[in-house]
Amino acid sequence: MHGTHDTEVTGDGTALYDLPDIERWAPEPDKRPGRTAFQRDRARVLHSAALRRLAGKTQVVAPGSSAQAWDASPRTRLTHSLECAQVGRELGAALGCDPDLVEAACLAHDLGHPPFGHNGERVLSEIAAPCGGFEGNAQSLRLLSRLEPKRFLTVDEDSDSGGRTAGRIPVGLNLTRAALDAATKYPWARGGHPTDPDSPKFGVYEDDLHVFHWVRRGAPGERKCFEAQVMDWADDVAYSVHDVEDGLHAGHLDPNVLHAEPERRDIFAVTVARYASDAADDELAAALDRLLEQEWWPHGYDGSAVAQAGLKDATSQLIGRFCLAAEGATREAHGSGRLTRYGAELVVPREIRMECAVLKAVADRYVMQRPDLERLRADQRVVLGELAEELTARAPDGLDPQFRALFAEAEDDAGRLRVVVDQIAALTDISARSLHGRLTRSG
Repeated sequence: MHGTHDTEVTGDGTALYDLPDIERWAPEPDKRPGRTAFQRDRARVLHSAALRRLAGKTQVVAPGSSAQAWDASPRTRLTHSLECAQVGRELGAALGCDPDLVEAACLAHDLGHPPFGHNGERVLSEIAAPCGGFEGNAQSLRLLSRLEPKRFLTVDEDSDSGGRTAGRIPVGLNLTRAALDAATKYPWARGGHPTDPDSPKFGVYEDDLHVFHWVRRGAPGERKCFEAQVMDWADDVAYSVHDVEDGLHAGHLDPNVLHAEPERRDIFAVTVARYASDAADDELAAALDRLLEQEWWPHGYDGSAVAQAGLKDATSQLIGRFCLAAEGATREAHGSGRLTRYGAELVVPREIRMECAVLKAVADRYVMQRPDLERLRADQRVVLGELAEELTARAPDGLDPQFRALFAEAEDDAGRLRVVVDQIAALTDISARSLHGRLTRSG
């Protein structure tokens, strides 16, 4: 089973993994001896076009939407991914994971997110219903294992190619099995959530199951590997803390409302509805109050240098609080040895999870639910819907060369629709609007 440590050292002695963990779908020689398999994985994600495109995808606060002239540059999906990677790398290393493996997973976790964030994800899910739906995490696996141009596998037969035609088959970045597994937040297919069959979250499309089954060979059911759990918690920590920070910078959040009613009840309602369905209001009130009682908590914000430094200190304190609590609880449960693959579970104390969930709800309530954002989201839905109609009607014309070739190779309407969705998902916010404008004007 993965997680035993008697067969392979990754090269620098910092982590031990089995030979199957460093296997790649397409075997390839090392270009530079001495570099570990997971260092190569991290480098491949870092140099990918898919990662660069995240710079053009909004995280929460869109550039130019600030209510304050002194607003600092808001985060994008790229900066969020970099911050998630820093948090995950340090937490993973403290628990005995290979730090390059965890960092690669954190850098890769949002690659499949489409333009306009979760709003775009919902639109594409409706558009892609005839071909199996759309989910950003499933799209990430598709990018890593198929769409991102890096490596090809040459085969004589299609017996091991997922039913695809023999020849030169793209295998994406050709990451190791462990890296793909660590980047898989939802290790199940559509409708396969282990406790909620109606959940919209899933990690693989039907036509990518061949690589998914290879990645998950030997995995215990739908259980996430330990590195994926670290990545998932690093993601939660990074966006819960930084989304609140961006909301304060932009002037969308007055920290004084966190002491007042009925605002607190509104925050708790959002928390239960979206982030902690089993939480009670008194539990959430206690979690919020614990944060408000900290000496470093920002009770006011005016954009001055002193206020900005204080807010930055608060974000550091929060990240440390959330990560150290997880590290301590996990060590208490599993001891001081190296924790990797399926050898342990990440333990996050419930009180800390509630604090993180409340922070998510604060950003949700005061940043994401702003009336002006809903108008913007409505416009974004129109853009993506019309873009899908135009591309479908004109395809393969209008598609990028890579997707034009994939469209021609598709065997049926569902396969061709999936290619159109792949093209749209690859766009940035600006390029989606630009392409929409060109196609609708020329139509």
